[in-house]
Amino acid sequence: MLEFDRGAPKRATNLSFNSDLLRRAKALGINLSARLEPELIRIVADEEQRQLAQELAPSVAAWAAYYETHSAVVDEWSEE
Repeated sequence: MLEFDRGAPKRATNLSFNSDLLRRAKALGINLSARLEPELIRIVADEEQRQLAQELAPSVAAWAAYYETHSAVVDEWSEE
């Protein structure tokens, strides 16, 4: 789960949406802030995870290459 300050104050922002969709959402009584914030949490978490995986990719590849050549110490102790 994404960690962030859930007590941080809300801040108004300007977003652009299709005007017909906005009209229909308003007519239906949809609270866009309440409905979209959980989706923004998911989007931010996914992007942070993607960027971390990209950042760690060279290290993971280097470890995999090392392991292919040298194996792991634990392999010597495992029973086959």
